[in-house]
Amino acid sequence: MGALVETWHDLRALLRLEGFRRLFAVRLVSQAGDGMFQVGLAALLFFSPERAGTATGVASAFAVMLAPFTIVGPFAGVFLDRWRRRQVLAYGNALRVLITAAMAAIMLTVGLEGSGDVWVILLGLLALSVNRFLLAALSASLPNVVAGPYLLTANSLTPTLGAGAVFLGGGVALAIGLGIPAGPAHDAAALVCAAVVFGVAALLALRLGRDQLGPEHPARGHLTAEISAVARGLVDGARYLTARRTPGQALLVMAAHRFLYGVVFIAAILISRNLLAEPGQTSAGLANFALVLAATAVGGACAVVITPVLSRLTGPQGWIVWMLLLAAASQLLLTTTPSRTIVLVGAGLLGLAAQSAKIAVDTIVQRDTHDDFRGRAFAFFDVLYNAAFVGAAVLAAWTVPDEGWSRGLFLVLALAYVGVAALLGFAGARHPAPVTVSGDPARVDR
Repeated sequence: MGALVETWHDLRALLRLEGFRRLFAVRLVSQAGDGMFQVGLAALLFFSPERAGTATGVASAFAVMLAPFTIVGPFAGVFLDRWRRRQVLAYGNALRVLITAAMAAIMLTVGLEGSGDVWVILLGLLALSVNRFLLAALSASLPNVVAGPYLLTANSLTPTLGAGAVFLGGGVALAIGLGIPAGPAHDAAALVCAAVVFGVAALLALRLGRDQLGPEHPARGHLTAEISAVARGLVDGARYLTARRTPGQALLVMAAHRFLYGVVFIAAILISRNLLAEPGQTSAGLANFALVLAATAVGGACAVVITPVLSRLTGPQGWIVWMLLLAAASQLLLTTTPSRTIVLVGAGLLGLAAQSAKIAVDTIVQRDTHDDFRGRAFAFFDVLYNAAFVGAAVLAAWTVPDEGWSRGLFLVLALAYVGVAALLGFAGARHPAPVTVSGDPARVDR
């Protein structure tokens, strides 16, 4: 009870921080637009009648949409340690306004036949790549507006409510689509709404000070030199994270979790479309998948309350171990039967486990990483995150049946979660190692 009261006090203290409130508003509005955008793109790629609902087809589309993120990640880190992060949030959302509006215009004029389909997919790839860049900027910016003692609570609140904003935006997009007859206007409605919301997020970012979000020691140099230093900077960041032990270890564990979660995600799409809906009823399939996402979001929302309270007793690393075991339990539940109730309960448990673990990982990386490397750390996180999802898509194409459900598949996933939990629990570091920062012996990160 005392821990719950302390968490409530931390929440109230956070909301009194003007910088936090303004950054939080940018995240909520921006991610609400993400939800609208993702609903429109999912309807096109995974649930349209023209596209095959096989494991190979869904996994291929999934891999195509995620592959560019692994390219954006390395560049994001280097530039987030050089550019004003506030400008990144403002200009990035403004760019998404232009991209999303262009996609809507193509749908309304050319349609999705022939070259129109290609252009919409290419622009969608670009918009999603910018989104990953923005999410990395939001995470790297948080310690600049939140004092150290409140960082765990901030990490509980912001990503989880951000995920709730994604769900809310997606729900609004679905509701708008139900009120518009099938046709070009129906296809473009969610994107038009997303463009407007992205514009609001860009304006909200301008309320923050130009230098308020860091970096504290921005690198200087010509753009060509910065681009050529991308690979070297990423290698330096990886070496730093490895030397510090705890942040590098946390990122690897989260990548393993995301790999397993990616397989479950693709299975959920197929179950929603091919098992819980009648053949050819793609609208019903999308509605089923929306329920799965809703259950996942509810689980993630519960993480806001549970993680700050219980992780104080276990520590961040211990909490991640418990959440990996909870994820294993969610997969064991799915081995029983693919009924709608079981699928939704499993999704809720996995959402709770995933968001709770991510809160702890974010806290470890932010707490144990020097600000000079923080942008590269979260960009490296994006690389691992998306590479794991692409790998999951490749695996799913070969192992997930077209119906999406296999008792053996979910049993293997449960065992894999237990294995990762055992490695972290018995062999993981609990304290960061001291590392010399930027080659300066006088600056040691302890």
